[in-house]
Amino acid sequence: MRSGDEVRKTTLRQLLAGLRQAALDKRTAAARAMGSGAELTEAQLAALDQVAVDEAESEAVVQKEAKAHRESIADAAKAGRADLVAENEAELRVIESYLPQQMNRDEVRALAMAAIAEAGATDLKQLGAVMKLLTPRTKGRADGRLVNEVVRELLAV
Repeated sequence: MRSGDEVRKTTLRQLLAGLRQAALDKRTAAARAMGSGAELTEAQLAALDQVAVDEAESEAVVQKEAKAHRESIADAAKAGRADLVAENEAELRVIESYLPQQMNRDEVRALAMAAIAEAGATDLKQLGAVMKLLTPRTKGRADGRLVNEVVRELLAV
């Protein structure tokens, strides 16, 4: 971070802290599963050292940070804090550079139409069935609110 980009530096530090916390949480859960609080053997400790956060979990941490920043932007805008909005938007741009390319509305619409046809949905009462099919297909690549909105539009027609 020799470029002096403070926003990038602080944002990356936030992401690394989140990843460290996820790794710690995973190790703690593994340790609890191994024993009931008694001393762990050398073999168990060695196994705990091998516990790591995989790519999907890492992406989930980054998604969580992005969502938190989007909510902060909305809250700051509601409170009339333009300085916080600008700061959070800058941090969100850095975070989004580490996420997969997000789907646009037309791509979501195409997947939604296929899911509606697959589920045989004809009205809003079947929204849950469509979302059950569509959510795994768009996870991490499209905002859930956008997906829900598109499905509602298509089912309302």
